[in-house]
Amino acid sequence: MGALANQRVLLGVTGGIAAYKSPDLVRRLQDAGAEVRVVMTPSATRLVAPTVFQAVSGHPVRSELWDDAAEAAMGHIELARWATTVLIAPATANLMSQLAAGAAGNLLTTLCLATSAPVVLAPAMNQAMWRHAATQANRSTLESRGVRFIGPASGSQACGDVGPGRMVEPADIVAALAEQPAGELTGPLSAQLKGLRVLVTAGPTREPIDPVRFVSNRSSGKMGFAVARAAAEAGAEVTLVAGPVHLPTPAGVRRVDVETAAEMFAATVDRLAGTDIYIGAAAISDYRPEPAPQKIKKRADRLVLDMVKSPDLLATIASRPGAPFTVGFAAETERVEEYARQKLEGKRLDMIVANQVGAKLGFDEDENSVLILWRDGQESLGRMAKSDLARRIIATVAVRHAAAGRTNVTPLRRPG
Repeated sequence: MGALANQRVLLGVTGGIAAYKSPDLVRRLQDAGAEVRVVMTPSATRLVAPTVFQAVSGHPVRSELWDDAAEAAMGHIELARWATTVLIAPATANLMSQLAAGAAGNLLTTLCLATSAPVVLAPAMNQAMWRHAATQANRSTLESRGVRFIGPASGSQACGDVGPGRMVEPADIVAALAEQPAGELTGPLSAQLKGLRVLVTAGPTREPIDPVRFVSNRSSGKMGFAVARAAAEAGAEVTLVAGPVHLPTPAGVRRVDVETAAEMFAATVDRLAGTDIYIGAAAISDYRPEPAPQKIKKRADRLVLDMVKSPDLLATIASRPGAPFTVGFAAETERVEEYARQKLEGKRLDMIVANQVGAKLGFDEDENSVLILWRDGQESLGRMAKSDLARRIIATVAVRHAAAGRTNVTPLRRPG
């Protein structure tokens, strides 16, 4: 029996040049055991003939909402109900924009609004289009609504550019679906953390120098928000304590906004009681200045700041009796495994997720690679979209938490 047996995949094909790969994707989905039907946008039909998909899939291909024969029986609703997974490959920037806006201007976007099945996108576009702020905002919006992304991959593109935006190869798309079938997001994945309370911290903190200036770091919060979203998808009751970032709140997640390290400490401590798993993905300022009451004037050639150490939230939580299962993050510029293991052992963590940061690594990127460490093992996850990476991290957290057999914790007093 194939890895996608009993899955009914509605494949949406849009007008990206990568549409030439989609017939191969149909065949590979079928080889994995899925039943596949195809819906094309009008632009896609100009790149690949619908008869190709009909021949490969064995089913008629729909491309128009105004199909009198099909719509006499409300065909678009029938298709929306039939699917256990809606997979759009390639998914263009235009398609992402339409879905983010809730538009229903063609058959494919109408189906996406009408279906209760999970929607999965395999983006394909020019690297500049993928990196554009509008596209990334649309991606964040869609992810916050539960849409899953596979890719895009990086490499040479049809236009001659090099960078992220290539559609993931059909074999890898099928492998990603088989690893976590989208039609089972209400099955095994959602059961991983069902009934558990997860507390996540994400983003940077800002430590005021005076009423105008502050000290901070380059954390975007993307990884922490993706982890919170993945934990919610896995069935957990999730609270997210977020530093100053401009990201949409993941669906089903309770969010608390803070700014300083002291505020993050207080907000986290106040919500710790009853927490089963604490994931410290925030980049909390290690030191903070004593803020001046008024704006510091530019008089001297040098400005020296007297900074004091911030309370160590991660170590405080991990070291108390009856602590929740505690997961830390380590962003390092060198000797990643060595420093991460020191942090794991020194702070008595249950698990740590480490990655290298620097130029185009880690901070504010949409992809990352990490090394997960625990006391008697480790797991390396290669470069992938942070949303996919977060799901893999949560899957490992679920396994390690179950092995640890932790109980809920009692309230923790915060420092005065």
